[in-house]
Amino acid sequence: MTRALLSVSDKSGLIGFAQSLTEFGIELVSTGGTAKALKDAGLKVDDVASLTGIPEMMAGRVKTLHPAVHGGLLGVRDAPEHARAMAEHGIGGIDLVYVNLYPFESTVASGADYATAVENIDIGGPAMIRSAAKNHGYVAVCTEPADLDAVLAELTGAGTTGFGLRRRLAARAYARTAAYDAAISNWFAARLGEDFPPRKAIAGSLVQTMRYGENPHQKAAFYRFEQPRVGVATAAQLQGKELSYNNINDTDAAFELIAEFDPKDGPACAIIKHANPCGLARGATVKQAYDRALACDPVSAFGGIIALNSRLDAATATEILKLLTEVVIAPEVDADAVALFKKKKNVRLLTTGGLPDPLAAGMTFKSVAGGFLVQGRDDARLTPADLKVVTRRAPTDAEVRDMLFAFTVAKHVKSNAIVYARAGQTLGVGAGQMNRKDSARIAALRAADFGLDLKGSACASEAFFPFPDGLLQAADAGCTAVIQPGGSIGDQAVIDAADERGVAMVFTGVRVFRH
Repeated sequence: MTRALLSVSDKSGLIGFAQSLTEFGIELVSTGGTAKALKDAGLKVDDVASLTGIPEMMAGRVKTLHPAVHGGLLGVRDAPEHARAMAEHGIGGIDLVYVNLYPFESTVASGADYATAVENIDIGGPAMIRSAAKNHGYVAVCTEPADLDAVLAELTGAGTTGFGLRRRLAARAYARTAAYDAAISNWFAARLGEDFPPRKAIAGSLVQTMRYGENPHQKAAFYRFEQPRVGVATAAQLQGKELSYNNINDTDAAFELIAEFDPKDGPACAIIKHANPCGLARGATVKQAYDRALACDPVSAFGGIIALNSRLDAATATEILKLLTEVVIAPEVDADAVALFKKKKNVRLLTTGGLPDPLAAGMTFKSVAGGFLVQGRDDARLTPADLKVVTRRAPTDAEVRDMLFAFTVAKHVKSNAIVYARAGQTLGVGAGQMNRKDSARIAALRAADFGLDLKGSACASEAFFPFPDGLLQAADAGCTAVIQPGGSIGDQAVIDAADERGVAMVFTGVRVFRH
């Protein structure tokens, strides 16, 4: 290894790395601001123009796109034809490249205008990375500060880099340029108003490799988007075992649900098991919200996930620690609550610093055999003005509040979903049944099991009742108000059944299936 080309936007670790290279007798070649930084540090460095014979031009847009650079990167050292071409044209080999790219992703995230974003699309950098990676039989390519230590370790031990390391670095390099191009293509699609462009690229950075996936025989890992939504991907883990695949899936479901309940309206707590709510409640205090949520189904809550919309305090922590819990997630946690959790060192305690916006635009993805589905995030949010009364009896103001509360929870329950609620507390949840009547029956049985009276409660169904049987099941259980999307050919029969029972019913016109 005799020559290295360094051209970086993020200069973290640059000087130390370059100093080490010079100690190995490696010549440094660089560009623009990187060359200036190296010279300011007292290092000997040749400008890339000394290779190309052409100065940087067009405000730095053109500086490395030249055969003297790419020939030095792509030349196969032991191929006679390549060696003759390099000798004939005076092209010296480049054995090491350290390039990180213009900060396009962070520039866009900062809200930059169109022209600024376009100017931060790197051209020369990806070209050099790809050339060096293709020729990894002879060239080592680094794209992130984390790559540098591995290169220096091999130089120290062997005086060069081995093929195994160069191949790993090449794979990382292509992954980096692919992610970079994905960010650019997705930005362009968004600016063009194309939700579903002809090609859709998804990229993420590895957060952790897990012991196993949903089941022990499945491999799994967790990746984070470049600009992640607030939640489990951004959370700080204060203590506890490493998060598992199921922990992350369930914690995400819990936090997305609790984010529907604005802390300005008071504390709320959600308890989740297998991505379904066991209970959700508001309270005058965080502790009261937790107690009321737990009362809905204390059996299913065992080994579940607890999500809060407000700061976790010591009083609530004391109660939570009486139950076997996998994960607790909250925007903030008091220091004395953290101290209490240390007594149960395996419980995973996460803080996020905030809540995700349930109304924010975004896309969700689901893999299927041979492809993946993409859809907009379910940002449905109802107000009293959205409700259409379809029965003779109109709901009271209290029933309207209960219906909206129950429907918001039902949005996060696996279909077919039925939720009974009253006074800011779920009383029974029926999830994932193949028919709606069974969901209504199971939700009522759960309430009865835990001594919760459904008399005067509201019932929410996330999709329409196709027949009166589900509504009659709810009315038999004691509910007096029903909220559902409507839209079935059997709507009138369901309305007639509600009128016969004196049940107030409203249609939302919004279905919130969850599969």
